[in-house]
Amino acid sequence: MSEHHHGHGDDHGHHHDNHLTDMEARVKALETVLTEKGLIDPAAIDAIVDAYETKVGPRNGARVVAKAWSDPGFADWLKRDATAAIASLGFTGRQGEHMRAVFNTSETHNLIVCTLCSCYPWAVLGLPPVWYKAPPYRSRAVIDPRGVLAEFGLELSAEKKVRVWDSTAELRYLVVPERPEGTDGFGEDALAELVTRDSMIGTGLALSPEDVR
Repeated sequence: MSEHHHGHGDDHGHHHDNHLTDMEARVKALETVLTEKGLIDPAAIDAIVDAYETKVGPRNGARVVAKAWSDPGFADWLKRDATAAIASLGFTGRQGEHMRAVFNTSETHNLIVCTLCSCYPWAVLGLPPVWYKAPPYRSRAVIDPRGVLAEFGLELSAEKKVRVWDSTAELRYLVVPERPEGTDGFGEDALAELVTRDSMIGTGLALSPEDVR
């Protein structure tokens, strides 16, 4: 069973086609010129982008999740007013002004998508991965969420409900994955190490303690 929660208005405020925007085209052209002149190394640029996609940015979200796991009061606040709760940890800014946290449970798994473009909570997850912006993910996450999750290596039981949340320019989502077993007594820093970017999008689960040893 799956549900799709659609929150887009008529005016999304973004480009919805599959071509480069004017700004993206300019950036690409500038990168090409600088590379040809030997002023930048494309591999170094790729490494920096990868760091922000998978390491620096998602660490903010991991801290939010870890605090929710360890502090019931904060978890309740995060459910009621994610924007304020996240801001209390210092994570604010463009692409994250209005947030909603959705909590995975033993009965429900949440998945985030933006069907019209690539709205993404940069303040807590960093740069969006390429696949998140790609048309196949944006369309199939709604049509066949279980199939998409399976392609990420995540097989859910037939009894578990999948809820798909559609991000907009006005509202972005953060998945709070289930806390792994065997983490009693873990502090927030140790818990944060178990939280991955994909687990906060919904295409993965949090790591087990054995995974990080």
